Amino acid sequence: MQKKIGFIGLGIMGKPMAKNLIKAGYSLVVYDIVEDPVKELVELGAEAGESPKDVASKSDIVITMLPNSPHVKEVVLGENGVIEGAKEGLILVDMSSIAPIAAQEIAAAVKEKGIRMLDAPVSGGEPKAIDGTLSIMVGGDEETFKEVEDILKVMGSSAVLIGDVGSGNMTKLANQIIVALNIAAMSEAMVLATKAGVDPEKVYQAIRGGLAGSTVLDAKMPLVLERNFKPGFRIELHIKDLMNALDTGHGVDVPLPLTTQVLEMMYALKVDGKQGDDHGGLIQFFEKLANVEVKRQN
Repeated sequence: MQKKIGFIGLGIMGKPMAKNLIKAGYSLVVYDIVEDPVKELVELGAEAGESPKDVASKSDIVITMLPNSPHVKEVVLGENGVIEGAKEGLILVDMSSIAPIAAQEIAAAVKEKGIRMLDAPVSGGEPKAIDGTLSIMVGGDEETFKEVEDILKVMGSSAVLIGDVGSGNMTKLANQIIVALNIAAMSEAMVLATKAGVDPEKVYQAIRGGLAGSTVLDAKMPLVLERNFKPGFRIELHIKDLMNALDTGHGVDVPLPLTTQVLEMMYALKVDGKQGDDHGGLIQFFEKLANVEVKRQN
């Protein structure tokens, strides 16, 4: 018999991920503190849950997709949380991007109630959430992973088990450092080219097939040229991830000098009211320094 899935957190990422599960034929119980996405999912065939506790009581597997560690702890361990409604043997798959130590703490708490947990953060932003082509980084027990692997592969093009609980989010932190530094490098280079009088679109086309080419460059540069900073992944969320990276790095005695610099750049944009922009909008920090705008020239 097909397992029933609970899905908690229907934001920019969670809503399209849940939609893909419904399209694949899975039965969903959904919950969010915002009513509109719940109604949208119900129209597609999902059942509305009254609380995380209610969702858990009706599910074999609960997926959470929430902003940060405190939100996951509250939804899972708080009043009317998942832990209160879960049957023994329930699998909790937290797909949020949170601190690795928080994932380990939550896993330890739910284990006492007979709940198995995976931390399974994702990379790819809203476009890949919509397409079902996310990269999913998983920490946890191999047997539990195999039970949900087919479900994860509805939402992602890859789902890789890395190690114990917490290793999924450690991998996500590494991912977020690399993405942030790539965006910063792209931004600095394109501001230089533009201020020097060279067409940034032609620079992009010339370098994208060489060693400087990257998935980040191909995802973000076309949007910059259109001045489109509508979020696939908001700057404020990348700030959260980089702060988690710094906390984790300091906890294991790893200095992160480049991460610190990019975090401060993103924080400057937050102060400027741009925290809701896509993280590709980091280029605006460099543009302000050089008093130039990178955009399509014809």
